[in-house]
Amino acid sequence: MKPFYVYACLFLGTCLSISTVSAQQIDETYNQKIKEATTDPRFLPSSVLDLVNDPKIPSPLKQFGQIIGAAGTLHQTSEIYGYFQKLAQTSPNIVTERIGTTEENRPIQMAVIANAATIKRLDHYKKQLALLADPRKVNPADVQKIVGDSKVVYFLNGGMHASETGSPEMLMELAYRLVTGQSEEIKAIRDNIIVIINPVSEPDGWDKMVDWYNRYTKKRTNFEDGMPASPPYWGKYVFHDNNRDGLQVSQAITKSIFKAYFDWHPTVMLDLHESVPLLYISTGTGPYSEAVDPVAIGEWQIMADHDMTTLAGQGLPGVFNWAFYDGWYPGYGIWVANNHNSVGRFYETYGNAGANTFMRDLANAKFAGDNVTSREWYRPYPATEKVYWSFRNNINYMQAGVLASLGYAATNGKLLLKNFYTKSFNNLNKAAKETPKAFVIGKDQRDPAMAAYLVNQLRMQGIEVHKAESGKNQGDYVVVLNQPYRNLAVSLLTKQNYPKEAKFPPYDAIAWTLQYLNGVTVTQQDTLKYDLTDLKMLTADAKFEGKAEGEGSHYVLNYKAQNTVLSAAYWIKSQNASAKTIVLDAKTTLEGRKDTLAQGAVVFTGITPDQAKQAAAKFGFDLIPTKTLPAVKQHEVSLPRVAIYHTWYQTQDEGWSRYTFEQRGIPYTSIHKDHLKKGNLRAQFDVILVPRVGGTGANFLHEVDTKFGPMPYTKTAEFPSHGTPSSTDDMTGGPGFEGVAELKKFVDAGGVLITLDNSSSIMSDLGIVRELKRYESPTLFHPGSIVQVKARNRNHPIMYGYPEVFHVFKGQGALLQTEKRDRDMMLMQYGTKPLKEEEEYKGLVMGMPDKKEVKDPKPATPKPEPPYVLSGMVRNEQTIIGHGGIFNVPVGKGQVVAFTFDPLHRYLNHHDAPMLWNAILNWNALR
Repeated sequence: MKPFYVYACLFLGTCLSISTVSAQQIDETYNQKIKEATTDPRFLPSSVLDLVNDPKIPSPLKQFGQIIGAAGTLHQTSEIYGYFQKLAQTSPNIVTERIGTTEENRPIQMAVIANAATIKRLDHYKKQLALLADPRKVNPADVQKIVGDSKVVYFLNGGMHASETGSPEMLMELAYRLVTGQSEEIKAIRDNIIVIINPVSEPDGWDKMVDWYNRYTKKRTNFEDGMPASPPYWGKYVFHDNNRDGLQVSQAITKSIFKAYFDWHPTVMLDLHESVPLLYISTGTGPYSEAVDPVAIGEWQIMADHDMTTLAGQGLPGVFNWAFYDGWYPGYGIWVANNHNSVGRFYETYGNAGANTFMRDLANAKFAGDNVTSREWYRPYPATEKVYWSFRNNINYMQAGVLASLGYAATNGKLLLKNFYTKSFNNLNKAAKETPKAFVIGKDQRDPAMAAYLVNQLRMQGIEVHKAESGKNQGDYVVVLNQPYRNLAVSLLTKQNYPKEAKFPPYDAIAWTLQYLNGVTVTQQDTLKYDLTDLKMLTADAKFEGKAEGEGSHYVLNYKAQNTVLSAAYWIKSQNASAKTIVLDAKTTLEGRKDTLAQGAVVFTGITPDQAKQAAAKFGFDLIPTKTLPAVKQHEVSLPRVAIYHTWYQTQDEGWSRYTFEQRGIPYTSIHKDHLKKGNLRAQFDVILVPRVGGTGANFLHEVDTKFGPMPYTKTAEFPSHGTPSSTDDMTGGPGFEGVAELKKFVDAGGVLITLDNSSSIMSDLGIVRELKRYESPTLFHPGSIVQVKARNRNHPIMYGYPEVFHVFKGQGALLQTEKRDRDMMLMQYGTKPLKEEEEYKGLVMGMPDKKEVKDPKPATPKPEPPYVLSGMVRNEQTIIGHGGIFNVPVGKGQVVAFTFDPLHRYLNHHDAPMLWNAILNWNALR
């Protein structure tokens, strides 16, 4: 025991005396079990020992019969919440609160821990932090007084990623320690700060993971055996991307975190993850987002250095910072803190995706170019190339780090609170001294419904939006930047300039300019051109309700790629079986009107005036009544029966697709390998969508290795969380050659197969669409950026509603190409220049009469090409310009529509989605 007391003297920079420890009623049984579950004394920090044996408040050992981190044991969400509720029933130092409900109707609960006096004044501290969050409400002379009567709120977020199993378990033990501990360090935390614990931020995924572990992976003896480490689904829609939802705020997990943030304004938020040996403490290599205040960047560094120093004092190897992640993308869940002048941080410990002990090989693990076992300035005590790693080891590291960080907050609370106020004040100062002064979302938009959506997204982020109630610009939305979240507004509404020379590749997408992603025109004003008396701040969501004024036999939409047209067509049909949807394939004018309808205008006919008004209001577009159907080339829409295909080895992006379809009200059927094997697809569906999925044709063909089969994913009494949102009697084997052949039969028989991003390359690998070949461009580096593209065939229905040159969001997906003879299959290309091989040859032609050169006395000045990158960064962009973005390939009697980007990326790039809606709406007119 003696070495542990030596380490304890270094914990939090103070000495924990032996007499203090011995005076407490220490649970020696718990101590001994921790030691037994820890594989090496070097993995056992002193700060996680010596839990109090409280006679009234049950420890995890008393509650569950086992310590936290016991081999082979994970607890369901109900058990975890039940334990926190038990603590709240037996201790005055903790209360619980519900902050949300999951998509599968599970509660999301958090706990608040402080001393009893603080617990009685929680509402007071909430109000104090809300004042510091908005310096406009505070007299500068009163800041010190407010800080003196405030407390740091430290938010701990666990269980975001289901396969990262340590944090929901560790946080139970931490909570017990915080409410019962009597050491000076624990009392300082309890007395000086408010700790919020969100132990299972994704309960749907956690329960699926616990069932998965008990059903399958508990028996594993080798971590590298290839067995899927987690269930195929976590949330109902979103897998690992539940930590990429901070801009959309679409999923219940994100909404609950946002609710907690705006209720409490936590000073610090720490997200607990697992992926990196042995403990990574976030700072990031950079480049850091330009929107992050330098004060926050300094706080990242000092807090990480403090935590690492404290853990070094306890002898822990393998702790490091800097070399993982960058600090650029603002869409992570916990970046709600960084985006709103608090401090957002995260840990990555080393997890085994369960509660097993494995021999782990670190020899090939590298970050920022260095092996994880190398000694560096940011990793002074590395781990060995192999570690025998237990679940308890992971718990030890995570808890020791959290205790160190809470200790920092407990002893530096006034500084953290003052910094919180300062960052908010800096936003106001920049608004006063710098431009722009405002952003304007004008009332005249291509898709007014999306303009309203953008306004609401800004409001969801806490950004204030005004509406011009009078004056010549009545109806405009205005973001006046004199507000505490000025930096965030600027970040969301201006171009991202990711430096091309950045030494390390970006961690995620690098562009998020919201007006591009939503297809909305936003202008900047360096001088506010509105009378403030004309502006009224929105206190409720904006909504554009379209109109259908007048009566007619037909109702016409001047189509400009509005996002809700396909949705409206299905809804109208559901309301009126006699209704028809017609697409006009040429420009025209309506009888008695001067304005020109664009090619692709949509006509709803056979509906009543009341149904037209309902549709216009519900779907946010204006309809023009007419008594005469224009006599131009047109086709009637046959609304298709749509299937969305998912694999069992990767469900991330099909989940986003399902979510988008459901949000838009577009009916679909979810299918998988079992449906392909049964065949008869054409009799059931007209369109099959294959969302982005990783890997090659072989991965798609075989999916999960059959050596692990059979692996049912079905709901049973023992595993009740499984079987949703899809089920199968055996996840292994994939569709096989038989299933792929049935997919080919579907297209040959007249079906339309639509593939997104890498799935298009997979269909090429499998030979379903032979005209498309993978195009390798090894020097191209194309992280998620917003880029210019060009419609090569504007007369094709898929391109209806778009101008010749526009933009899309594209990431690092594979490219495809055809032989030159088949380039008419290419509907859209990247950039505006043609490929070199497509440039017109102007030289001499042997066998043909020589042409005399005719010189133009006044040669035209060449028109400059628009830039390829609008937001973000692309290296070696010349290697992609001219290559295909969308291909329309006839196969048998059907079509394959292949996108080489994802128009449904994370429910973000709504501007791009109508190209997919066009393909579905016009499925029987694509030739």
